[in-house]
Amino acid sequence: MTPDEYVEAVLDLVERIPPGRVMSYGAVADALAERSGRASARLVGNIMARHGGAVPWHRVVNSAGRLPPGHEREARARLRAEGTPLRGVGVDMTAASWSPGSAGAGEGT
Repeated sequence: MTPDEYVEAVLDLVERIPPGRVMSYGAVADALAERSGRASARLVGNIMARHGGAVPWHRVVNSAGRLPPGHEREARARLRAEGTPLRGVGVDMTAASWSPGSAGAGEGT
């Protein structure tokens, strides 16, 4: 998979995250690792920072549920509007985490 194809794969996966659910940067990387040969949460974060404006970027958080740096206020408002379970200053990862093919996902990997 070329770097451009990986960017597209990340953005396609983020598009599939249902409203009210989230994935961590690492979970996105892990979900694509087998077919991409890449498994870097940092790379996913860089892709989201550079190219994520047209996808539901607010549904990608760090593994502790912290919201995207510099965009916390807007992300929180969007997540709250979607009914995402929040806890403290971030997302309740136990309740809100989603992965492709998980129950209620409506689609496979």
